[in-house]
Amino acid sequence: MLSYGSSLFHMPEVRRHGGCESKYNALLSENSLLFTVDLVKEQLRAAFAETSEFAMSERVMDIIDTCNATGNAHFQWFARLLETHMIGIIAHATYRISSGKIEGINNKIKTLRRQVYGIPDDEYFFLKVVDASYRPYVRNPKSHMFSH
Repeated sequence: MLSYGSSLFHMPEVRRHGGCESKYNALLSENSLLFTVDLVKEQLRAAFAETSEFAMSERVMDIIDTCNATGNAHFQWFARLLETHMIGIIAHATYRISSGKIEGINNKIKTLRRQVYGIPDDEYFFLKVVDASYRPYVRNPKSHMFSH
């Protein structure tokens, strides 16, 4: 019984139909890999928040166990990836270093290389790279119409 209804408010009685539990179990079984992806994502977030190498290694080992327990080839590949890069991953707990700036510079150079295709020599290209590094980056520049 979901709602008993009311003669005062003219509300009908509402009863649950049968078969809801079997539909729920079918949904859980069909989406078990999606739930596992969400679980692994949360475990990774918790692991990278650790500042102790031991605690981080324990959390990463739990992630590897979770991935291997699924039996899915993609999860097992991810578990092997974590195992082979374990030393570098654990080092993040002690040394909070990211390669984000270096990747950003590499992307800027690649973009610049595509833009200046056909330049006469390498020296000019390197001058363009140095010039691009001095300009401040504006994520969403205002349109010329709204500059006033």
